[in-house]
Amino acid sequence: MKRQLLRSTAFIRAARKFIKKNPQLSEDFQSTLKLLSEDAFDPQLKTHKLKGKLEGSCACSVGYDLRIIFRFVQHENADAILLESIGTHEEVY
Repeated sequence: MKRQLLRSTAFIRAARKFIKKNPQLSEDFQSTLKLLSEDAFDPQLKTHKLKGKLEGSCACSVGYDLRIIFRFVQHENADAILLESIGTHEEVY
């Protein structure tokens, strides 16, 4: 089931900053977002639930040390994914 991706303002800022610093990873970033929309639990994404202060959110891998933090939400009576943050392991956890 394909889910709509909703981008928080924090995610948009962090993604712009990331792409500006790492233009060579832009294609990987876009393909990860597409895969996340199509199947959030695809094994390539290594999706996992988070604990502690981020409980209720999930994380997936874009690359070796890059993570996207997201949450499953309802939007206009349909399942959607709210993209909350992106960054390295240290930046997002």
